[in-house]
Amino acid sequence: MPADKAKPGLVVHTAGWPLNDDAFGGGFLYHLEGNKVTLGYVIGLDYQNPWMSPFEEMQRWKTHPSIKAHIEGGKRLGYGARALNNGTPQALPKLVFPGGAMVGCNAGFLNAARIKGSHAAIKSGMLCAEAAFEAVSAGRQSDELTAFETGFKQSWLFEELWTYRNFKNWFKKSPLMGKLMTGVEHWFLPKVGISNPPWTLHNSTKDHTKLKQAAEMPQITYPKLDGVITFDRLSSVFISNTNHEEQQPAHLTLKDPSVPVQINLGKYAGPESRYCPAGVYEFVNKDGADQLVINAQNCVHCKTCDIKDPTQNIVWVTPDGGGGPNYAGM
Repeated sequence: MPADKAKPGLVVHTAGWPLNDDAFGGGFLYHLEGNKVTLGYVIGLDYQNPWMSPFEEMQRWKTHPSIKAHIEGGKRLGYGARALNNGTPQALPKLVFPGGAMVGCNAGFLNAARIKGSHAAIKSGMLCAEAAFEAVSAGRQSDELTAFETGFKQSWLFEELWTYRNFKNWFKKSPLMGKLMTGVEHWFLPKVGISNPPWTLHNSTKDHTKLKQAAEMPQITYPKLDGVITFDRLSSVFISNTNHEEQQPAHLTLKDPSVPVQINLGKYAGPESRYCPAGVYEFVNKDGADQLVINAQNCVHCKTCDIKDPTQNIVWVTPDGGGGPNYAGM
């Protein structure tokens, strides 16, 4: 960024816009040292409109005066994308298994209400390390670190996450309900001396089932990209330093190759061509017939397709020989 715009330590959070009332999302922007700004936009994968493009929504978000003012005149340095597990503590999986454990954002230790996760990832790692040290000191091996889960439930991290446990599930009911009940739980109840909501919400509806057929939803026309504030996917993928070995088998596999055209394209207007933030999925017409082209070399390993595919026909597997994005400074 230009030096006169740099404000190291400044944090900006947004909610809603440019999403419509049927989708959940918001943005973040942080001023870092060295005249740099990092920013991103998060969209709940339970959105209904198959015409929506999360990538394009972020580009439109950057044009808002409150965001554009921070990045205008700057140079784009990096790009990345990732699916976040932020289902709240009641959605955490079993954290331990013989010989290992899940920690940090991999397990879902993210405070979605506060858009914060680094402190939770660090604390979960510390709790796991303490349990592992105890096990090694006692000469145990290959058992489960049950002390990790016990320590988590006795820590300030559990208390913090449990306080915000209903945040995402209220928004899954509706954006209006989410805004109203977030105010009730985190402003009104503390005002009357209740520090923790006496109820707990649960969600059993998978995100991909919320997608409606294309004919039922309005099409979305996105503004033209200017190459200054807003950018296209392929040039963005280029600066993610994504690389896969040229001859390796595609790590994005299909259970049934006929499904993308017959069902996804026919009923949902090919949503994989829009929800993928790296341009991996492309429908083309060859010799009068539609077909899906999978540009696996573009994949930034965000895992969105594995979650959002309405037919759950896409299976993301680990690439042979590794490969993927090589993020620098992100």
